[in-house]
This record gives sequence, structure tokens and C-alpha cells, in this order.
Amino acid sequence: MSDKAWGGRFEEEIDDVALRFSESVSFDHRLYREDIEGSVAHVRMLASRGIIPAADAEKIEAGLGQVKKEIEAGEFEWDVHKEDVHMNIEARLTANIGDAGGRLHTGRSRNDQVATDMRLWVRRACHETSKAVEGLVAVLSVRAAGTVDVLMPGYTHLQRAQPVRLAHHLLAWAEMLLRDRGRLEDAARRLNECPLGAGALAATTFPIDREATAAALGFDRPTRNSLDTVADRDFLVEFVAALANCAVHLSRIAEELVLWSSQEYGFVRMSDAFTTGSSMMPQKKNPDMAELVRGKTGRVVGDLVTLLVMLKGLPLAYNRDMQEDKPPVFDAFDTVTDSLAVLTGAIATARFGVDAMRAALATGFLDATEVADYLVTKGVPFRDAHHVAGRLVARAVTDAKTLSELPLDVYREEHAAFDDDVYGALDMETAVERRDVAGGPKRARVEAAIAELRERLTGFSVDIETIARAHGAEERP
Repeated sequence: MSDKAWGGRFEEEIDDVALRFSESVSFDHRLYREDIEGSVAHVRMLASRGIIPAADAEKIEAGLGQVKKEIEAGEFEWDVHKEDVHMNIEARLTANIGDAGGRLHTGRSRNDQVATDMRLWVRRACHETSKAVEGLVAVLSVRAAGTVDVLMPGYTHLQRAQPVRLAHHLLAWAEMLLRDRGRLEDAARRLNECPLGAGALAATTFPIDREATAAALGFDRPTRNSLDTVADRDFLVEFVAALANCAVHLSRIAEELVLWSSQEYGFVRMSDAFTTGSSMMPQKKNPDMAELVRGKTGRVVGDLVTLLVMLKGLPLAYNRDMQEDKPPVFDAFDTVTDSLAVLTGAIATARFGVDAMRAALATGFLDATEVADYLVTKGVPFRDAHHVAGRLVARAVTDAKTLSELPLDVYREEHAAFDDDVYGALDMETAVERRDVAGGPKRARVEAAIAELRERLTGFSVDIETIARAHGAEERP
């Protein structure tokens, strides 16, 4: 094939600036597997329908296999003058097998071809990201099992609020991530329709079998409208939206790790493998990997915005703007996959500051709600009990005492219902154990939640023990 602009109408070479501006092979070459897979399915269908000779189809399929080997061996030279991954592969195929290679594109446009490639790629990417999510959740399940007995402050507004179990907190992270997995699974299910056969926008005059190519590529069915097929990038928006949501969750987890690793908290000590030092201050051990996860979230959110803005003004059907869909999709996938891997290793190898967590329970009046609940059990309306507890907190602040250090006569000054059994209600372990409701932090509830989480992971065919060993995770604080 000539290196001139594609198509017989053109006589001049494309301008160098225009070529550099418009080529996509520098990033879409990573679609080569999907491009070849789609081409094999297409050429088999063409032969089965008698549209091209069977002998040519066999040569094309063998030739595509050879091109794939060249690419994976690093012997393939990507040529920007051929614009994209599709034309690079087809040109190399024709150079290898001759004129038969020119029959491959029969009944197909690059518009339905790239739509097919991207759906195949995103379907695989959804699966890979889901597996990475499962790996992090598996590590969280192991760490939760080892921290059931560890109590810590729960926070609202970054203020100490009520005591919870560390395992309960880790399980909260797992729930966030499993919702992300569900969104990825849902996106993969909705995208699973095959674009091949839609052509440039109005299908083709050849008697193709769209159901056959859809089945060969593992799609549920062909797409329903040729115009919509080549214009649709909803599946990319859904995929990147799921990634952006996951990135935000990872950022929130990372933020807590950053806070917890500070001397002010002392709730976690990150391993050397996931921290760095300072160029000036030798004492520093910075949680850089967690900070980078937090920082890279902005990129993924930006990738989603890029897609939405790119699509918002496009008429049907295909427009060249849509070439710009690939860099943000690839970037979002790479960034989230790396972030999941980093946090999986960091959490697996972290050491939790059990003593610091328990010490933090002693200040901040985390037992104030217990005072109010105690009065409610004595028949006092909760709103009245809430006010009494608040006055007792104010008294404790004035006297520089904790609630458990206030004498009984002070309690009785505020309400006659208080008796000396109030001090038992202020015990942190007792406070946690009294929260015996579904989803609560009582020990038995947390242990049941860990067991149920492991059942969910097993249902996804996750080998928890193997993942834990691979990342050095143990059932320990």
C-alpha cells in the first residue's frame, strides 16, 4: 500500500504537522490484540457466507497470526504515516500475504472496527480492574480478621465520635470497593453488544452474518442501530465513571492512611517498601505512595470530564473527535490499576498502632452517647438525655476530667436517674458490644461480616490465602 493519504481521491501527501496532529497509532497500538481478534472473526464470517474465497480467508487468518507474533516479539515497526493500529496491521498483513490481505476489510469500516476493538478492550479491562479490586478486598478481609479485638475512635468531621473496632473500619473500606466492582461488572454487561456490521454508519450491502461475529467474539448480540453503533461511546463513559468512583474511594482510603501515619495519630506505621525519606530531614518517613494515590485521583476524574466534554456536542454518527476517547480511557485504567496495586501492598504490610488507638479512646468524650443512652434505658426521653449528657461533658471539660472520672454526685446533680452502674456503661468495650445490630461493630457482628465477606470473595473465585501470602498480609494488628 502507498504511504499517501488513504483513498484514491488524494494525490498529495498529508502535511507533516497534520500527520503529527492526527495520528493515533502512538496510543491505539495497544489495541492490537483486540483488532486482530475482531479481524479473525470477521474474515471467518466472510468466508462462511461466501463473500470472499475460503483460501483467501485462511491466508488472512494465518497472516494475522504472524503479525501478532511480530508485534509481541517487538519486531513490528509502527508507522505513523498509516495513522492508526488498524491500517498498520492491514498494511503489514498485505505486505506479508499479498493481494488476499486487501479482502480483509470487505463489508467493514474503521468506524465499526474501532468500536468493536474498544468494546473488547474495555470488557477485558473491566475484568482486570475487578480482579485488582478483589485483591485489595481480600487483603482487607485478612487484616480485619486480625484486628477484631482492636478498638479505635470512629470519627465524624474529623472529631472523635464513638468507639468502633478497627476491623469494622477496614470492612467499611471493603464495602466501598465492592460497590466499585459492581459498577465495573454492570458496565461490562451493558457494553457486551457487537458493533461489527454497522459499517461507516449505514451497515453494508454484503450479506454478512452479524450474529455469527457477535457470538465468535463473546458478545451477547449485535448492536441494534448502525448509526448509534458508530456514534456510541457511552460504554467508555460508564467504564471511566466507574474508575473515577473507585479512584475517589482509593483517595479517601489513602487520606486516612496519611492521617493515621502522622505522629499526631500514630494509628499506622507503613512499611519501608511503600514510603520514602526526605532529601533534607533524615528522620522523615513519608507516606508518599498513599499521597500519590490521592493525587492521581484528579487525573482519573479529569479523564472522565475529558470524555464527557468531547462527546457533548457531537452529531451522529462518527466524528474524528472520537479518536480522542482512547488516551483518557487508557490513562484512567492504568492509573486506577496501579493505585489498587499500591494500596494492596501498603495495607498488607502496614502495622497498626494498637496502643495509640486505645489511648485515643480516653480523650474526646467518645462515651458521651453512652451517657445519653443510659438515661434512655431509665425512661428519660432521648432529647432530654442528650441535653443532660452535653451538660456533663461541659462539666468534665471545666474540671479537666473524663466522664468516667466525674463523681456520682455530679451525675445526680444533672439527673436523679443516674446510679453507680453508669460507670459500667462508659467502658469502651461495653459500649461497642452494646451495638448489637446488623452492620454494627459488636464483635459477633464483625466476625459474621468478615465471614460473609469471605463468602462473597469465594463466590468471585478469589483465593484469599494465596493473595494474602503474595502481598505479605497476615492476620495481625
